[in-house]
Amino acid sequence: MVINSLFKLMVMFKKIIQTTDNYSLLILRVALGTVLLAHGLQKAFGWFHGFGWNNSINYFTGTVGLPYALAALVILIETLGALLLIIGFAGRVNAALMGIVITGAFFVDHLKNGFYMNWFGLQKGEGFEFDILFWAISVALIINGSGIFSIDSWLTNKLEQLNSTKIRHKDFLAAGATN
Repeated sequence: MVINSLFKLMVMFKKIIQTTDNYSLLILRVALGTVLLAHGLQKAFGWFHGFGWNNSINYFTGTVGLPYALAALVILIETLGALLLIIGFAGRVNAALMGIVITGAFFVDHLKNGFYMNWFGLQKGEGFEFDILFWAISVALIINGSGIFSIDSWLTNKLEQLNSTKIRHKDFLAAGATN
């Protein structure tokens, strides 16, 4: 039973990390991760004129009304999740999490400001045109995986090598047993 559960877990893990050696996915992955990482570093450390951890947590818990744990999770997704996406580890999962985070920003901040970004400071805040691009990139990565030069690609190749070695070993044993 334990072995069966571990096997099912490995099959699920392989499906999550499976990807192709596609350069477009590399570009999308790095672009999405970089943009979100910049925002995460603002929230986590106050870099790039950001508010830092405490002020960001206070905004999420006080103004938005999120519980502390969820507020912290948003910041961690925007920092650690973005870093993991950039290096291509669990790209589908991290892209999905980023899509969820931007959905929250859409409903909490962006929707009320209309479609356009606030390029000239004439609106009360940012619109949601950026969110649409964010969702499109997230969905492309969720469907296709991390692409070339990713940890997911490396792991996928290693798992395929391991599976082909096991198959050759089984064939060898079967051939030896019949002779």
